Amino acid sequence: MTLEQRINAFSKLGTFISQFSSETFQEQDNIPHNELFFEGFKHQIKLAQENNGWFTKANIVFSLNGWVNSLTKNQLTKWTSYYNFTENTSQNVAIIMAGNIPLVGFHDFISVLISGHSVLVKQSSNDKHLLPFLAKYLEHVEPGFKGKIKFTEAKMENFDAVIATGSSNTARYFEYYFKDKPSIIRKNRNSVAVLTGNETHEELEDLSEDIFRYYGLGCRNVSKLFLPKDYNFDAFFKAMYKWNPIINESKYANNYDYNKAVYIMSEFDMLENGFLMIKEDKSFSSPIATVFYEFYENTKALQDTLEQETENIQCIVAKDFTENEIKFGNTQKPKLWDYADNVDTITFLLNL
Repeated sequence: MTLEQRINAFSKLGTFISQFSSETFQEQDNIPHNELFFEGFKHQIKLAQENNGWFTKANIVFSLNGWVNSLTKNQLTKWTSYYNFTENTSQNVAIIMAGNIPLVGFHDFISVLISGHSVLVKQSSNDKHLLPFLAKYLEHVEPGFKGKIKFTEAKMENFDAVIATGSSNTARYFEYYFKDKPSIIRKNRNSVAVLTGNETHEELEDLSEDIFRYYGLGCRNVSKLFLPKDYNFDAFFKAMYKWNPIINESKYANNYDYNKAVYIMSEFDMLENGFLMIKEDKSFSSPIATVFYEFYENTKALQDTLEQETENIQCIVAKDFTENEIKFGNTQKPKLWDYADNVDTITFLLNL
């Protein structure tokens, strides 16, 4: 396959997914192989919801909508135009995927295939229904992918390089186990927001999307706030209120009740509004239904601190604070060229 053929195939996949990018699934005319795949993918979405209580229909649809926006011919062409895709010998690249949010490993999957390599996928048991079905669709619109995509639940064998995502603990295991292979090993990261106290209501409402989307389970979700001394929390809580129905969802409510009980029994100071707790804490990783915060006095000192903590931070949400900041409300809308941990996956793959 040429690069253009691979781009065309992923563009067709994006068009297929577009039928599932709103709460009401809409079957469209003239989409190749719809008679084989439309009802089947509806069923896989249902299975994904049943298998993982965090994978609500709204969150699956949000994820799919993001991929519809990325898998267009324009976006794929722009992404690949940054690189020199010489047709090198195809390697077999293993991917060990996380399962914290729907299709969290999809970017690695398309990166391997768009680079001309074959992929061996080991999925998380928490997210095992959506990707294999989309892979089958990809093989139908571009038969050149047949034989280049494999899924396994067994021990991974016969691969030339690996991309593995897990916790900081599993990363140590990955680093030892794959020490003789070219690899990208990802660890725990979290995202932070820097507030000044001058944010508009709309900006803080946008921030609520960064906090609550996917229940805060993604590495791109904001789990820590940096606030100026004497910050007034009223505007923050007022802007968060649009998410108050989340407390009616049992898994979230159970975590909220449990963590609140722990904080109360431990006599920790915290503020809460009935569905979100905020607690002063130097850690980056906060429990579900909780956001940590820390006060700062000097902007330059905070910039230096965050620079030193680069290994722990995925995104910085802010306005006019730092060069690579992300706008409020945009952490879960990455572009194809926004790489996890700022490690350029395509460059890694093209240099194998």
